[in-house]
Amino acid sequence: MSITASQVKELREVTGVGMMECKKALVETDGDLEMAVDLLRANSSLKAEKKASRVAADGEVKIAENSEYTSLVEINSETDFAAKDSQFKDFANDVAEYLSSNQVNDIADLNSAFEEKRQSLIQSIGENIQLRRLETLQVPSGGCIGSYVHSDGRLAALVSIDSYNKELAKDLAMHVSATNPSCLQSDDIDPELLERERSIFLAQAEESGKDASIMEKMVEGKVKRFLSEVTLVSQGFVKNPDQSIEELLKENSTSIISFARFKVGEGIEVEVKDFAAEVAEQLQQ
Repeated sequence: MSITASQVKELREVTGVGMMECKKALVETDGDLEMAVDLLRANSSLKAEKKASRVAADGEVKIAENSEYTSLVEINSETDFAAKDSQFKDFANDVAEYLSSNQVNDIADLNSAFEEKRQSLIQSIGENIQLRRLETLQVPSGGCIGSYVHSDGRLAALVSIDSYNKELAKDLAMHVSATNPSCLQSDDIDPELLERERSIFLAQAEESGKDASIMEKMVEGKVKRFLSEVTLVSQGFVKNPDQSIEELLKENSTSIISFARFKVGEGIEVEVKDFAAEVAEQLQQ
């Protein structure tokens, strides 16, 4: 049976395995994609040297809660294929279960506790697995922590407030997940970030050819708008955009103590290979 380039590309995207291995598997299975996936796994073709050095930008986020604290952890794999593997899911659940009964504040400590299981999983599914980030919030006295996990398990947030209003805390966590604020209020923003944005706004204003006084007003207006977009209390509430988070908090006599948000793979640079170029490279080899 003739195997097409599109079949090879599809199998490669599903498994992350090299082009030549994918073609061999498809030839052996007469082009059956599912059988080819099974064959690659059975032959350990998903395994490769130096797995730990490969980029792991897929995976899921888990939340672990108890009466004293709530933890948010990001667990990474290289591909969505591995992230959906039952062994990966079991590993992620084990991590969450451990965190629910053991308060861990440092990702290095969590890695130490799971290093043996992590290495075993890497050998089993053939991909780099990483416990990448951890955030643990202490339940405040008289307050609570709200949590939200998106349906795909790749985005989650925690919000700690100073009143016991679980519904409000959960709504705030959902809002943080959706809007990704940079900080709680304008005083908390990174000065370097603010200065960088101000410089961009100034360059834009200078292109207008306006008088200096007018340009300054233009810049300040853009800075104000920027701060309203990235500071949590200034944002419009996702469930009622006409009401700001600050107004919502006042309405409920509540203040936000802290928040955390993880999205799988954010901040990780992933090399995107050109399939045609890779084919040419393989042929040259």
